[in-house]
Amino acid sequence: MDTKKILQWGLVVVVLAALVGGILWWQMRTPSSESVARVPKRPEEALLAQLAELSRQDGDLPDMLVQAEGVFTKLVTDFPESPEVENARAIMEDLHVRLLFSSVPTEDSEQYEVNAGDTLSAIARRYHTTVELLMKANGLQDDRIRVGQILKVNKAVFNVLVDKSDNRLWLRKNEDIVKTYTVSTGANGITPIGKFVITDKLINPVWYKAGAVVPPDSPDNILGTRWMGISVPGYGIHGTTEPEALGEAVTNGCVRMSNASVEELYVIVPAGSEVSIVD
Repeated sequence: MDTKKILQWGLVVVVLAALVGGILWWQMRTPSSESVARVPKRPEEALLAQLAELSRQDGDLPDMLVQAEGVFTKLVTDFPESPEVENARAIMEDLHVRLLFSSVPTEDSEQYEVNAGDTLSAIARRYHTTVELLMKANGLQDDRIRVGQILKVNKAVFNVLVDKSDNRLWLRKNEDIVKTYTVSTGANGITPIGKFVITDKLINPVWYKAGAVVPPDSPDNILGTRWMGISVPGYGIHGTTEPEALGEAVTNGCVRMSNASVEELYVIVPAGSEVSIVD
């Protein structure tokens, strides 16, 4: 091999060595995903992560709630100004709705034995609850019940508060907040204020607009999947085909919710429930 070729091969070896060395150096200075994962979280982030992990468990719900309440209380007490508090509160609200929808007895429920002649709708009226909540809390696929059957029946009285100033809706048990929802209210403040009641409830409502009847399955039906009319003709709480506008004052006066949220609320609040709307 002549001197020229030896020099060429030597140059190749040097370049390759430099590349390999550079790669090794970069790997040493760049933290791996494992090392990044080991970076300690801020204490409030760690508490929120612990709360989120608890909420994903499928174990004993009352025991899990006790643990979750402890974590939430520590987060709120130690870090009251942290933005993680709102995220933690949302997790706790979801857990309480999960308890409501479960068969687990609570201080707000009663174990009711079905008598001859009972129907779910009659039991629901007697306890000011809904057939849908009775079915969900007792794992029923339809409204058939049998004499002697034991049902979990909710006794709590729920009400709804809508605040137009920040487009929030609160499901409340007396004065206690059970769940917070982001909604849309009327443009230019046209959503009426005052105390009202839910007068009628519809699943997959038809939208009767000027000059047209829009069926439930139409993408043009702005009512979404549920309607709960209030004691002001033409106004109500309903779903939406425009979830991106939630949190804004853009409606013709009604209160819009995401379809998932209005379906949840529909299960909980019966006709006759109070709805308060404030500026």
